[in-house]
Amino acid sequence: MASQHDEITTLGSVATLLAEALRSCDRDPVPLFAAAGIDMPRATQCGARIPTTRMQTLWRLAVETTGDPCLGLVVARHFQPVALHGLGFAWLASDTLYAALERLVRYSRLINTAVDFRLENTADSVDLVNRVSRVEWPDFVFAATDLAMAAFLRMCQITASHAVMPRQVILQRPRPPCARDFIAVFGPNIQYGAPDNRLSFDRALVEAPLSMANPELARLNDQMVIDYLSRHDGESLTMQVRAKIIELMPDGRPGQEVIADALHMSLRSLQRKLQNEGTSFTTLLHETQQQLAIQYVRESHRSIGEITYLLGYSEPGSFTRAFRRWTGKSPLQFRGHRQASPSAIQQT
Repeated sequence: MASQHDEITTLGSVATLLAEALRSCDRDPVPLFAAAGIDMPRATQCGARIPTTRMQTLWRLAVETTGDPCLGLVVARHFQPVALHGLGFAWLASDTLYAALERLVRYSRLINTAVDFRLENTADSVDLVNRVSRVEWPDFVFAATDLAMAAFLRMCQITASHAVMPRQVILQRPRPPCARDFIAVFGPNIQYGAPDNRLSFDRALVEAPLSMANPELARLNDQMVIDYLSRHDGESLTMQVRAKIIELMPDGRPGQEVIADALHMSLRSLQRKLQNEGTSFTTLLHETQQQLAIQYVRESHRSIGEITYLLGYSEPGSFTRAFRRWTGKSPLQFRGHRQASPSAIQQT
């Protein structure tokens, strides 16, 4: 019988990056992939997924073979936005780094189906947070998290400016013997042995408008990620329901009976499976409407009437009341406030 860990998967591009890094260290990745039980040609195909247990074995073998406790940072040097599939391109086209980090949180299952990300906000900072359970993964190889944190910072730097640096970095891993390498990547303010992993940024930095923002391109790549997760994340009904809600919403807010029929399952089965995943149709519908509403209002080229239609509301007044309930402002007030003060952002 397969264990719960066997059902947890990692995006195959991580293996591709690791193979490139091993070659740069004059190490042949082929025998390591074989020893980890990973089919290298298949794993490095676009969109492939790999059981995380096997990826962890590969990481462990790679660190042992190179003798480099900072191997995750070496792998990060090979990172490019395309490694994150459509999420990478949606990130680059986001209107602010905050919007980009929101996308990472929303679609984190693209990267790994077990590690959840969240944003924590204070008056002057925004923290990207994730945590690896040391109970479920007692032998977790921290090089994997080192790569992830360095890659996310690199994405911020590619998107906004290579001068972008976090105000603080907090890591679960113990202090490594190559701590100077971590300082070179993350800056001097690093805390080790923490309960979770954090990249902490100045709020003004992540809220500043980005010159290369392209809302339509971001939206197209959002849909690419949703479609990918619907195809490859078979155990997650949540993503399939979200995708169908977005697809059907312009025809009016879809009921759960409509979604169940579109997914070829009974209403009772839909409700039970969503409950098993810790959510409900009503929660997903409201969350999807709220996220899309804020995203669309940020896109100044869209009229309120168009947004009303896209979100399935019968008339602008209903949408405006809902938006005010979510954000404390009308859509026009929210849009005008953001244009007048780039550092202002409404938390939801």
